[in-house]
Order: sequence, then C-alpha cells, then structure tokens
Amino acid sequence: MVAEDSRSTACTGSSLLQPVSEITNLPLDQVNFVVCQLCALLSAFSFRLFLHPSRTSPVIRHLVATLLGLYFALFCFGWYALHFLLQSGLTYGIMIITGVEHMHKYCLLVALSYLSLCQITRVYVFDYGMYSADFTGPMMVITQKITSLAFEIHDGMARKEESLTPGQKMLAIRRMPSLLEYFSYNCNFMGILAGPTSSYNDYIAFIEGDPRRHRDQGGDRKSSGRLRKNEPSPNTEVVRKVASSFFCLLVFLSVCKVFPVERNIDDDFIANTPFYAQVVYLYLSMLTTRPKYYFVWTLADAINNAAGFGFNGYDSDGSPRWDLISNLRILNIEFATSFKVFLDNWNIQTAHWLKRVCYERCPYHPTAATFILSAMWHGAYPGYYLTFLTGIVITLAARAVRHNVRPHFLKSPTHKRVYDVITWAATQIAICYTVVPFVLLSVGPSIKFYRSWYFGLHIGCVLVALALPVKPRHLRLKEQQKILLQEQVQHHQEALDSNCSQKEKDT
Repeated sequence: MVAEDSRSTACTGSSLLQPVSEITNLPLDQVNFVVCQLCALLSAFSFRLFLHPSRTSPVIRHLVATLLGLYFALFCFGWYALHFLLQSGLTYGIMIITGVEHMHKYCLLVALSYLSLCQITRVYVFDYGMYSADFTGPMMVITQKITSLAFEIHDGMARKEESLTPGQKMLAIRRMPSLLEYFSYNCNFMGILAGPTSSYNDYIAFIEGDPRRHRDQGGDRKSSGRLRKNEPSPNTEVVRKVASSFFCLLVFLSVCKVFPVERNIDDDFIANTPFYAQVVYLYLSMLTTRPKYYFVWTLADAINNAAGFGFNGYDSDGSPRWDLISNLRILNIEFATSFKVFLDNWNIQTAHWLKRVCYERCPYHPTAATFILSAMWHGAYPGYYLTFLTGIVITLAARAVRHNVRPHFLKSPTHKRVYDVITWAATQIAICYTVVPFVLLSVGPSIKFYRSWYFGLHIGCVLVALALPVKPRHLRLKEQQKILLQEQVQHHQEALDSNCSQKEKDT
C-alpha cells in the first residue's frame, strides 16, 4: 500500500487528475500524458480550422503552438519542463556564438550531454526502473530536433552545393531561424510530449501554409499546385489512426500481464521448459510489449495530421498521403523478413535522424557509430547498451546473409516464398533476442537471459559475419550508382528506339 501511494504521488506534474488515476489504477503521470495528448488532438483540429495559414500570420501560429506546448509540458512534468527551455535556449546561444562552420558539432555534443545528464540523474538518483512518462522522453525528441537543425543550417550556409546529397540539399536551411521559430519547432503542442521529430523545413512550410514547396522544387509541382487549389482533409486519416492507437492500447492492457518478459529469466521456466517452447514464449512476450509504442506513436501522428501537418503528396490513385512524419508501419514491422526492414519501419523518424546526423557523415564504421549514438540517445540503462551492441553484430550478419544467400532464392517464386518464411521467423527471433535487455534494463538479468541461450545468436552472427564477405559501403554505393546509370541509359535507348519506330510507321 505504501509503495502504491508513493508511486501515485511521484508525479511532478499536475495532481488535478488524481481521482482518475485512482479509478483507473494507472499512474498519475501516465493519466496526465494521455489526457494531454487527447487535449492536443482537439487543439490540433482548432488550430487547423481557426488559425489556418490563409487567414493567420505565421507569427501567431508559432506563438500559439509554442504556448500550448509549454502548457501541456508543465501540466505533465511540472518544473521539470524547464529543462526543455534550458536545453533549447542553451543550444540556440551556441548556434549564434560559434557560427555555421562548427555549430553542428557543438550542438550535438551539448544537446546530447545535457540529455544524458538528465537521464543519468533520473535513473540513478530518483526512480531507477520505474516505467513512467518521464520528462527525458520529450527531451529525446528535442535533442533530435536541435541536432538536425544544426546540421541542416551547416549544410545550407557553410557547405558547397555540389558536396551535398540530394536529401541534404532538400533539407538544407539557408537562413538562421528566429528565436520564436526555433522554440516553436522544438516545443510546439503537436509534438512536445511524444514527437515525432521532423525536419525544420517541413515544419516551417506547414506553419506558412505550403507544406510541399521545398520537396517539389525542381521536380513535380503538380501536387503542390493541387494542394493550394484543393487542400486535402486529414479527417479520415486522423479517425483511422486514433482508432488504431486505442485498439493497440486495449491490446496492450489486455495481454501485457499474460506474457511477462521477466519469465524468460525465471529459473524454473528455464530448467523445465523445452527450448522450442522458450523460443515461442520469447516471441509472444516481446510481441506484447510493442502495442504500447504503437499507441503512443500512432496517436502522436494523428495529432500532427489533425493540425494539417504530415501531408506527403498524393498516391498514384490520387488519394492524399499523410505519412510524412509517421513513426511506424505496423504491418511491415510484424511481417518483416529482414533486420533492416524491421528497423526501417520502427521509430522511422529516429532512424532518419540517425542516418542524417551520423550514418551518412561518419567516415569510419558508420554502422557501429550509429548504434552507439542510438544507445547514448536512448538513455542510461545498461540494458540499452547491451541491446545496441548486440544489434551491431546481428545487423552485420543479416547484411552478409542478404548479400550472399538471398540471390540464390530469387530464381523462382516458390523459392522466394520459402526464403521469406524462413527469414521472417529468423528476423522475429533475432529482434526479440536483441531487445530483451532493452526491456529488462539491468545487466544481471540480461546476461542471465543470454546465458540461458548460451549466447547462441551472438556466436552464430559473429561466425556468419566473418565467413560471408560483404563489399565495403563505398563500393556498394558505387555499384548502386552504376546500376542506376545503366538503367537510365537503357531507358533512354528504349525511348529513342520507340520514337524511331513511330517515325518509320508514320512515313
């Protein structure tokens, strides 16, 4: 009883919803979080309808989005929300003082250090192991935004145009944001509690009412013109995403206690359960942990869409797409046939951030560097580092298998289906094996789990990565560029042949 009382009063945010917490038997901080997200959803509809960019200046939209975001943060986290302002203000000062040449390095160092200091303090001083809506969650998204912005300013104002990749050219920022624009980008009500992160150019284009302008430059302007003439409504997509998110919440609350992850390290379970049954239970126990992430990220996506943010052009059939800042694709995750496909569809915006900030820019061992940065960003629990170190080994092995084995199964549809079934099962087990420490958090229980599996996947993946050759990344990129160039030449030649044939027929 004492433990429950202390847990319910540990929340630093508002206690207004304490009766709801007691009725639902949920921690107050989680109740505050869900209620604030529902209020943000309603506010997003009002923001789009009453503060539409066609009749409201960008300054007003920035101001309202920022003030609402700070109010929700204060309601959920109390005085801890000041860290959002301090981290943002400190890094903005660094951008001004250090200049465009070096701001990206200093902002990455300072923002990540500030985040890590808060995470270490929360974990080892206050509430180690408590699953709660803690204040460092929003800081993780703000850190992504700060560092992305710094690198994009560096690309747009300090690097030569020809040295940028097409993606960097599109997202490059050509002027320093004002203080209001900066805080609006970091602390707007749509994304301050659960993200997702987005590029600064996308956010500013949304605020100013032309969300496709920088993405349609030099390309197909049809979708941009169509948007201005007949702005698509996000209502259907918002309803679908809200319904999906609460269905995921219902699934999580129904099954999360049926398959506790901790049973994987129970001595009696390990000693008396056949290994194949342990494998099945591992899959089921990790499967039931995912719906809570599906709930949070899908609801956050719906909030942004309700405000009009997230439009991503039109499909081939003319239907609008609202997945510009979506953070996951549930079916692609559950039916992923490779480690890469799983990671590409899970926490998508974080994957984009890691790619743009680290993987594309790191000259040596980019895969290892990206996983290490991801572990540092996630927090101070030792289990996170065990997960991402394991992820390095499994990623290298999966890449080796894909490059060396997969081509042999593409010769017939039957072989391809067999390969897909085998790789789906292998991928799901590898993912579960990798993320167990992420859930258990501590070193002891995590090592106990891996020991019960005799470190089998670690050893197997190391042997596969050493035995099967994989071309270095720069050679793979050259080969991909060569293939792309050959396809373009072939397409051009076919077009010429078609034109010549048509002329012969005409004559």
